Amino acid sequence: MEVKYSVVIPVFNRPIEVKELLESLCAQTYKEFEVIIVEDGSEITSIDVFNDFRSKLNIQYFFKLNSGPGLSRNYGAEKAHGQFIVFFDSDCLIPEHYFESLNEELKKEEFDAYGGPDMAHSSFTNIQKSISYAMTSFLTTGGIRGGKRKLDKFHPRSFNMGFTQKVFKETQGFSKMRFGEDIDMSLRIFAMGFRVRFIETSFVFHKRRTDFRKFFKQIFNSGMARINLYLNHPKSLSLVHFLPAAFVCGAIFLCLMSLIFWWAFLPLVFYSLLLFMDALVQTKNLKVSVLCIFASFVQLFAYGLGFLNAIWKMLILKKKGKFAFENNFYK
Repeated sequence: MEVKYSVVIPVFNRPIEVKELLESLCAQTYKEFEVIIVEDGSEITSIDVFNDFRSKLNIQYFFKLNSGPGLSRNYGAEKAHGQFIVFFDSDCLIPEHYFESLNEELKKEEFDAYGGPDMAHSSFTNIQKSISYAMTSFLTTGGIRGGKRKLDKFHPRSFNMGFTQKVFKETQGFSKMRFGEDIDMSLRIFAMGFRVRFIETSFVFHKRRTDFRKFFKQIFNSGMARINLYLNHPKSLSLVHFLPAAFVCGAIFLCLMSLIFWWAFLPLVFYSLLLFMDALVQTKNLKVSVLCIFASFVQLFAYGLGFLNAIWKMLILKKKGKFAFENNFYK
């Protein structure tokens, strides 16, 4: 049977999350899609999960040596039969209307590539909900990850993006970068003149990291990746990418000044209250709203410090960004 969409899911040691993702795909109201799981050298594989869903989904499973998420997506895309190749991270849940909504948008206007936003599901832990807020709020990211308000151009991200077979062939897919490989892909798609859409109604529930330590490490690497992206795409760096670094420097300065003038700390208090009130409106949960303050500071400091670290190492010391290609993203 010919399929319209091919869903590619790279996975590393996450069988439980893959099971939940596949369950959400079984509930889709639009069924014309295939699923391709690419096991990226996992020690704890998803083969049993795959076997459980063989009768429920049009699904394939492949195991390969670890090479990172980008090259694993390429591996899956090469096996795809669909007109559109859709990418989800293994820690996502897909709302039942996702493909129906995507199909309706394609009927209205043709496009070559798209991306959608993410949000927290009610079943997520309080920490996961607070991390989701930190990664999607206009007050922390400027809306560049998808939303109605944006400080910069939206670029599709790998947890929720798709493109045609033509785009895959002409761009030759994702690079071997382990951090920022999805932004690199988006930048190349735009540069080649393909039509790109942001589809607000095709959103996913994204779990992200399970604790703040892992979250800090992930976002620190994302901050470093931004400079690596700048070296490959000089026009990609904009003012919004400097804001977390400016926040870090400003926060440190205010903390030091507060040792002399107590009121110097007030801007940080005001910002914390602003985050709390905004989070409370969105989550309607007091405990989660408090955690959102901490998650937002972790996000801003992690990205800002990674960004500054990369400026020092790559732009000032002229060291090559090997981390972007060699570090294991999943650990």
